[in-house]
Amino acid sequence: MALDQSFVGRTYPPTPAYEVGREKIREFAEAVGDTCPAYVDPEAAKALGYPDVIAPPTFVFSLTYRAAGQVVQDPQLGLDYSRVVHGDQKFAYTRPVRAGDRLTVTSTIEAVKSMAGNDILDIRGEVHDESGEHVVTTLMKLVARAAEEA
Repeated sequence: MALDQSFVGRTYPPTPAYEVGREKIREFAEAVGDTCPAYVDPEAAKALGYPDVIAPPTFVFSLTYRAAGQVVQDPQLGLDYSRVVHGDQKFAYTRPVRAGDRLTVTSTIEAVKSMAGNDILDIRGEVHDESGEHVVTTLMKLVARAAEEA
């Protein structure tokens, strides 16, 4: 069943603040195999003009994906999450994520489409720090595959 177009533009409440830690950044950088010194060495980050280590660009996915859970679990939306695959991800940064940031994410449904029986859901995540400064906007595309014919 196609998702309801009236959900386009619906915004969900901001998430509780997530405090970004140096160790989480280091673990993420190691997990993705990124050896940039600014991700693990405060002095290397300071040499680039940052107050502390910075996170790899895809680090915020874990926050915005969790925040998008408000959308996919909305019973009124009616998304069958058991059929969902992650279709695309984009990031538009104002500044890098830094150790010590306390970040919140506000999710908004940008688009709802049906194509070949599949439901396609675009979710924008606005990430702000504790002072309200914009850090990054993410765009996530989720595809709920069509149910197989019996």
